[in-house]
Amino acid sequence: MNTKTFLIAGLVGGIVDWLVGWLFYGILLVDFFPQPQDSIKTMVCILAGCLTFGFFISYIYNKWAKISTAKTGAKAGAIIGLFMGLNASLFNMALVKGVTYESFALDLFVYIVIAVIVGAVVGVINGKLNGNTE
Repeated sequence: MNTKTFLIAGLVGGIVDWLVGWLFYGILLVDFFPQPQDSIKTMVCILAGCLTFGFFISYIYNKWAKISTAKTGAKAGAIIGLFMGLNASLFNMALVKGVTYESFALDLFVYIVIAVIVGAVVGVINGKLNGNTE
């Protein structure tokens, strides 16, 4: 695994996750999901979670899957997003008061869409940094 590619793709993937998450949860769907408290701790934790996801995708793509295109990155991101989204949404359904089946489905859908976008971006960066011309 190329450490430089892993780090750059993971960092960019995490930033993209944060930006797209902010677009969906902070702007487009603000009325459907509870908003976090405005605090430094909250924002740091959200950013850290997004970076963790970016590095997770980058690790899988670089170490195991050798994904280096937007198309394969998006496909793999959809599968990863489905399973990670189900995991998170099922725990929310069980533990968070007021979660409905509609919000469960919407959150899962958004999770998958974000993972597709992050996966495509990480795939493209891998391709560019590793000299893939596709």
